Amino acid sequence: MTALDSVLRQHAEQQYADELDALTAADTRQRPPRWKMSPWAVATYLLGGRLENGAEISPKYIGNPRVIEIAVATLATDRALLLLGVPGTAKSWVSEHLAAAISGDSTLVVQGTAGTSEEAVRYGWNYAQLLSKGPSQDAIVPSPVMRAMRAGKIARIEELTRMPGEVQDSLISVLSEKVLPIAELDDEVLAQKGFNIIATANDRDRGVNELSSALKRRFNTVILPPPRTADEEVRIVETRVASVGRALELPAEAPALEEIRRIVTVFRELREGVTADGKTKLKVPSASMSTAEAISVITHGMSLAAHFGDGVLRGADLAAGMVGAIVKDPLQDRVAMLEYLETVVKERSGWKDLYRACREVME
Repeated sequence: MTALDSVLRQHAEQQYADELDALTAADTRQRPPRWKMSPWAVATYLLGGRLENGAEISPKYIGNPRVIEIAVATLATDRALLLLGVPGTAKSWVSEHLAAAISGDSTLVVQGTAGTSEEAVRYGWNYAQLLSKGPSQDAIVPSPVMRAMRAGKIARIEELTRMPGEVQDSLISVLSEKVLPIAELDDEVLAQKGFNIIATANDRDRGVNELSSALKRRFNTVILPPPRTADEEVRIVETRVASVGRALELPAEAPALEEIRRIVTVFRELREGVTADGKTKLKVPSASMSTAEAISVITHGMSLAAHFGDGVLRGADLAAGMVGAIVKDPLQDRVAMLEYLETVVKERSGWKDLYRACREVME
């Protein structure tokens, strides 16, 4: 076992190194400055496909391919990219893979929170050096954005709208002039060719800060929608669960497609407030009911089946994770869940096991 094999979650450029190498070898199209591959190859890496040399590229994004093409084309210009969408629409996943394919490095990341400071976006100071030698280049602690500018790479900013407004606006000069001033040294960092920023944001969760008009104008916004159909969402969940299961080395059988479809159906119906046949209106829980949470429920069920069952995923293994994902508010969500169980799950053919398991969890 190599050192990377023992890592719980490898970076995209490590986990998919063989695919990236195969694409780079087969890529004869023009590449923007400092890009590891052409925009066509980047899109192929995310969307998947078979190369002329027979190499198979697995899909990282399952959905409308035009969304990925627009995102890649944006990054080939001097415009920054804002991936916008509700929670669980693979914004961070797409951001990581875009950076891995373009720069070969997805690690230049600023994680946005309510406590993120301007230093995390621009630069900070090594105070021991600052006290002993005064302001100098050696005393600067570069942010991921500064490092990306110097190296001509992609910087990622996760959850941009969770940052305070004044921290968000510290990006304006970087995005417009491609310059990061260092006022204390009367100096500046000029972005090298290849530099750009991918930011992710959603406006559904609590605690978000609206982007200023000035900042919005400096991004090209691409909206990542929820999966359009149940079949598309089932495919996404199946693909991601297989990847997570391999990484965690879960000793369980691959989940039956029907079990995945049941969870996807539950989440889609509660998310949309109506059953798949359109006949029954439902209370919508406060939880986001995203595809990412469906993946988590299946993975949790596989762990139960592997360690406390016979390795075969069944309704009883799904129930605890499903109830936990849906019932975030103990009053409102519990009522919605119970109503759904009694009016839909209980009456649906072949779902009695899931109904009994969920009722047992909720008692």
